Amino acid sequence: MNVIHLSAECYPVAKVGGLGDVVAALPKYQQLAGESAIVVLPYYDRKFVQENNFDVILEAEITMGGTILPFQILKESTDKLGFPLHLIRIPGLLDRTEIYSYPDETEQFIAFQLAFLEWLTYFEIRPDIIHCHDHHTGLIPFLLSHSIKYGQFADIPTVLTIHNAQYQGWIGWEKFYYLPEIDPASLGLLEWGDCINPLASAVKCCWAYTAVSPTYLQELSYHANGLESLFAAESTKGFGIINGIDTDIWNPESDPMISVNYNTQNVAERKQENKKLVCKEFGLSISKPLVAFIGRLVGEKGADLLPEAITRVLTELKGELNIVILGSGDGVIEDELAGILESFKKEYNVFIGYNEALSHRIYAGADFLLMPSRVEPCGLNQLYSLKYGTMPIVRSTGGLKDTVIDITVPGGYGICFDEASADDIVTAIKRAVELYKTTDELNLLRTQMMTLDYSWNQSANQYIDLYNSLK
Repeated sequence: MNVIHLSAECYPVAKVGGLGDVVAALPKYQQLAGESAIVVLPYYDRKFVQENNFDVILEAEITMGGTILPFQILKESTDKLGFPLHLIRIPGLLDRTEIYSYPDETEQFIAFQLAFLEWLTYFEIRPDIIHCHDHHTGLIPFLLSHSIKYGQFADIPTVLTIHNAQYQGWIGWEKFYYLPEIDPASLGLLEWGDCINPLASAVKCCWAYTAVSPTYLQELSYHANGLESLFAAESTKGFGIINGIDTDIWNPESDPMISVNYNTQNVAERKQENKKLVCKEFGLSISKPLVAFIGRLVGEKGADLLPEAITRVLTELKGELNIVILGSGDGVIEDELAGILESFKKEYNVFIGYNEALSHRIYAGADFLLMPSRVEPCGLNQLYSLKYGTMPIVRSTGGLKDTVIDITVPGGYGICFDEASADDIVTAIKRAVELYKTTDELNLLRTQMMTLDYSWNQSANQYIDLYNSLK
């Protein structure tokens, strides 16, 4: 089976969040399962691209809104990521450093999709599946079925994976002229909320869509930033498939980014060595439980609750724990987290920014990982933390609910709470501090966490089964 994955992100080429990790792993594991899976991204002038060799396999052009845009298709020459990687380069539009936030982002992603469709006309062998990831590729299912130029590909099944329905790629109708000629009767398939909505259009037009956890699939019918009724209406073609993690990258036994590797046999001693190094790096005490937050500092992740929760718990449990934050995002939240540093210098520290290697070190060294998310479609951080024997403290929502079982339940291995509130966060952290005092029990739970199988093997096969059902 020939599968094409279209995405804005793929680690290590370009990554902002979990989307990049998923698109790096899913095709790799599909290749290992015997399928042919490739990834197509916009071209980014970033480290991976600069340091690796790419062959130009096609030069062509598209017309977007009356403007002719030449483009190139480049292929990474060695398939070093475990699958063929292709980049679409358009001078002045798809050749930049950053992934998002340019003022002409709409034009970037429309051009990306149009160039892919034009490239499709050169294929000798049609793909069996086109797998679109999030709104950045959401116009593809519509254009395959309803554009005059590319309607010849309407029989290729399309799958949409929704990594986060809060972001939908809204486009004003004044930019409709960027699109190729379409059947006027199909305009309603583009519209939602008085604008062109790529995510909504993809849900309407794709052959099947997946949410990145079973619980998130259910939540879409009542919490989807205005698309609730659409998801309810299209529910028969929705599937919930939990994300996995790439255990070649996320494995404490072989991870080159951590100082001391470990496994289930020696986790107690060697995890402590990693903790010692992290605590030294952040000026914290090795003798106290270390609670970490790693992620985007935005309201969706519950990060706006952190300043109050941290201030309260460090005041109420003075001297009993350490907290470290790694992340970036909302400037107000960043300033508030930096602002409380002066009051808790010996118990708290914060790193504002993104640092992949540091995140690995913290997973290996922390005792607990806090995820107070308001929205968490799947969550990968809790899966990383489980693999590293770091107990997740999570709000029971989306994929967090599917993957973390509270320690009060037989077989449980995490700490769960119900509300995205400072009160619930403080209570949950206090539970973690009490558990930390029972060293033997915590070490047994660490071993249990590390043996859980959240690799991509099972999830990749579920996607393959879905593809086969559409053929």
